[in-house]
Amino acid sequence: MTAHSPTRWRFRRPSVIPGFGMALGLTLTWLTLLILIPLSGLAWRSSELGWASFWAIALDARTLNALRISFGTAFAAACVNAVFGIVLAWVLVRYRFPGKRVIDAMVDLPFALPTAVAGIALATLYAPNGWVGQFLTPLGIKIAFTPLGIVIALVFVGLPFVVRTVQPVMEEIDKEVEEAAATLGATRLQTIFRVLLPGLAPAVLTGFALAFARGVGEYGSVIFIAGNLPFKSEIAPLLIVIKLEEYNYAAATGIAAVMLVLSFVLLLVINLIQGWSRRRYGYGA
Repeated sequence: MTAHSPTRWRFRRPSVIPGFGMALGLTLTWLTLLILIPLSGLAWRSSELGWASFWAIALDARTLNALRISFGTAFAAACVNAVFGIVLAWVLVRYRFPGKRVIDAMVDLPFALPTAVAGIALATLYAPNGWVGQFLTPLGIKIAFTPLGIVIALVFVGLPFVVRTVQPVMEEIDKEVEEAAATLGATRLQTIFRVLLPGLAPAVLTGFALAFARGVGEYGSVIFIAGNLPFKSEIAPLLIVIKLEEYNYAAATGIAAVMLVLSFVLLLVINLIQGWSRRRYGYGA
């Protein structure tokens, strides 16, 4: 390749960022320090347990129940956020109304609010004697100190991920697309499910995955409203903390390794579905 080749010139163009080699080296170093080394340490400590001890910890009834609550509530909260996140993003993109900027700013509140503060506020609100809980208790509905309370806490912390992922994609969809569908005889539901949602599917799946991942590892906002009752409302991150406080590092490492594997598998499946959606509808490729 000559010095005047267009491809070679492309790599030599002046830029405010470092060259490819330096940028790649910094990226790999940063990822190694923040992700690969901690995960390798976790895998190494888990390997010291031996298969018998590892499976004994992983298949323990309390561990399985904590994992079921963590992943089940995170999945339920992500599904709720996927639905209402689309609705909220649609309102912010398509309509103008007084207080729109305030609502738009409130969406980012869970990002800035400490999770412990959110957990205390939700527990106070939905406790049996709280502002909302006092009206639900006579109806036999108990939210605080139950898995339902965990779902509400995870909905609170996960909603911004869906809204902020879907909102910019929705802004790129022209209103003429909806008008064209209406002129062709499509009903509102047909326009939503056949015209709008297919284009939004990759963004929705991305927001769902982010909200789900946040929910699985959430701790601060959950422990105050969960009640932390074993076999009822105990989440896996709390069980890991309990094992650490008991100086049972082997059990804590084993539970963390199981969470890591399950999270990786589920996120891999979501990414595969997201890639299929992009290829299927030709959006975001």
